[in-house]
Amino acid sequence: MMNNALLNYPSMIFLVLYLVSLIGVGILGKQKSKENTLNDFYLGGKSFGVGILFLTLYATQYSGNNLIGFAGSAYRNGWFFLVGMTLMLSVIGGYMLYAPKLFRLSQKNDFITVGDFITFRYQSKCLTTIVVIICLTVLAGYILSNLKAIGYIMDYATGGQISFAQGILSMALIMVIYETLGGMRSVAWTDAIQGILLLVTILIIFTVIWTQYGSVLDNQTVLESTKKQFFKTPTMTDIKSWVGTLIMVCFGAAVYPQAIQRIYAAKSKKTLQRSLQLMLVMPFLTTLPIIIIAIIGAAHFPDLDKVTSDEIILLMLSKLNHIAGMQYIITLFVAAAIAAIMSTVDSAMLAIASLFTQDIYQAYRPKTSQRKLIYMGKIFTWVLIAIMAGLAIYLPVTLWWLIQLKLEILCQIAPAVMLGLHLKQLKASSVLYGLTVGVSFTLMYMFTPSLNQPFGLPAGVVGLLLNTLVVNLHHKFIHRYRMEKEQT
Repeated sequence: MMNNALLNYPSMIFLVLYLVSLIGVGILGKQKSKENTLNDFYLGGKSFGVGILFLTLYATQYSGNNLIGFAGSAYRNGWFFLVGMTLMLSVIGGYMLYAPKLFRLSQKNDFITVGDFITFRYQSKCLTTIVVIICLTVLAGYILSNLKAIGYIMDYATGGQISFAQGILSMALIMVIYETLGGMRSVAWTDAIQGILLLVTILIIFTVIWTQYGSVLDNQTVLESTKKQFFKTPTMTDIKSWVGTLIMVCFGAAVYPQAIQRIYAAKSKKTLQRSLQLMLVMPFLTTLPIIIIAIIGAAHFPDLDKVTSDEIILLMLSKLNHIAGMQYIITLFVAAAIAAIMSTVDSAMLAIASLFTQDIYQAYRPKTSQRKLIYMGKIFTWVLIAIMAGLAIYLPVTLWWLIQLKLEILCQIAPAVMLGLHLKQLKASSVLYGLTVGVSFTLMYMFTPSLNQPFGLPAGVVGLLLNTLVVNLHHKFIHRYRMEKEQT
């Protein structure tokens, strides 16, 4: 074992071979391409069955944050963090509010991006441009935060043998190669591999921890004496924080541009519905085991600070390294964490390339051929990932701030999507006013450190409530004005 490294040389070789093998999936995706069109490249020809659609949704939604960030939060908050399961379930609830109806429209009108729906529904170039800019900004931050996470994991797991910068650059290169080779097919197929790896790893680790460290009941007495705060009654501040985060995740994560692409890529409405139904089970197989592992860990390692508590699972596994075969499990954990992050980054890369190609480049060059559009999208992806990798290495921004920015701003487009599907008379002007108010309010709080959270809620949630209120009030005002005008 190398100094301070989780992985020995054979484990590192296995990890490198696994990651490089993903390029082979990209080559296979390219070979299976049926035509050189945006539909085929960015949506896989809208041919995904339940298995692939479910796994790509799963891998996209459950990032490395679930393995590391959720574990750290559960360690610090105890049983209250069971609300983490409701957060993951709320995303499915968000899908249910609009996905089936959006899918039917996408089949009839050949949507590629969320911008296609906005253009079709509102016939407003201004609104489409603003929504696309928001999506591009959020996705860029999404890629940046996850590239930073990959760098930290690679550096930590290899004891610095693969540095922070080298980890970022190597993973970025692998992802951009297989994504630009096979488009959505390559991304979805690698997501399927990474999703299976993530699920299997969590269940194996849960079994090992439960066996070696004891069950929750075995550790109950220790927890009651060392972690009394785990058993306190949630305060009103705790509840408001949970409700605010629940709203933000429900309406933010559910309208990720990459998630909307997967809705479009479903083979049929039945396929989409079954995939979402399967997703309802995953918090119990993914989030719950992670929470239980972290709480058991709190009984054995009670004095970790905020930084080291995020490493609780790795710490628990490393203390069992004397057990035969434990190095394989640690390797599996590191591979699963990296795979989970990659599955979110590659999806964001594909989504941001499609937004640029379909909603920006083609908007100004409407006569461009499909082949040229795909080519330009690939060029854009390579340039983008080079810039993001550079920023991830040198920009001193915390991961949590980037994640927070992502959700608080992204949830502001939820009314445009969800209300637009259900309110037939809703006009672009109403949505524009609401979007302007919601984004302005959110940014004002996020970029003014002296301002506290409004009403104890995330600024993005209050911004979303104001956004929705303005949309509805303006919509009713216009409707009433037209009714009065018709009567006169």
